[in-house]
Amino acid sequence: MKPIIGVIPLVDIERNSFWMLPGYMNGIIAVGGMPIMLPLTGDPKDIAELLSQVQGIVFSGGHDVDPSYYGEQVLNDTVATCISRDEMEMEVLRQALGLDMPVLGICRGIQLMNVGLGGSLYQDLPTQHPSEVNHRQPVPYNKPIHEVTVNPESSLGQLIQKSRLQVNSMHHQAIKDLAADFSVMAVSEDGLVEAVEIKGKRFAWAVQWHPEHLYPVDPDHKAVLEAFVQAARDYQNDKM
Repeated sequence: MKPIIGVIPLVDIERNSFWMLPGYMNGIIAVGGMPIMLPLTGDPKDIAELLSQVQGIVFSGGHDVDPSYYGEQVLNDTVATCISRDEMEMEVLRQALGLDMPVLGICRGIQLMNVGLGGSLYQDLPTQHPSEVNHRQPVPYNKPIHEVTVNPESSLGQLIQKSRLQVNSMHHQAIKDLAADFSVMAVSEDGLVEAVEIKGKRFAWAVQWHPEHLYPVDPDHKAVLEAFVQAARDYQNDKM
């Protein structure tokens, strides 16, 4: 059986709708998983039931994390939040890590996971961390825009066996204070944390870039998705 991967829904507040970009789903399918978009709920009991039906979680991109979660006020009008997503994902993160279920954070996902574990964010990079590195590229998104340095001792470094990786980039927020549970796997040319892991967990990774756009053209990014889905398959087998 293919491991079922729960993907956090994207939210269109203006249209009052939940939706999903195909890259998240197609990327999981391409490496042997079965993705499903989860309903939006912050109810702990409902989340527990959902997690009993899946073997992995993708924390997808989207809105900014409400800065109240890390003790700050909204910096400026570039910050757009979705409290219903924050509430759901904080509880999903807590329960999934408690189960040692594989989790993969992408873009907002790395930010959400960092905040959920006690870290903080730059709310607006152009204001708080100006740089010549382009962190918000235009389309197409399946082409890299900058480079990251990979820690060779990290799980990512061991996986791809490279110290440099070309990545795409579509974000205006990033990790400021790193959560204590995280170890850094990759850093951008201007010093931003771009990939993290929780050592000792089956698979708890997060990346600032978007492998769901790069996996068809770059085997290193496909390998990240493959490692995640393999961890979900191992989790599934252990539960049988």
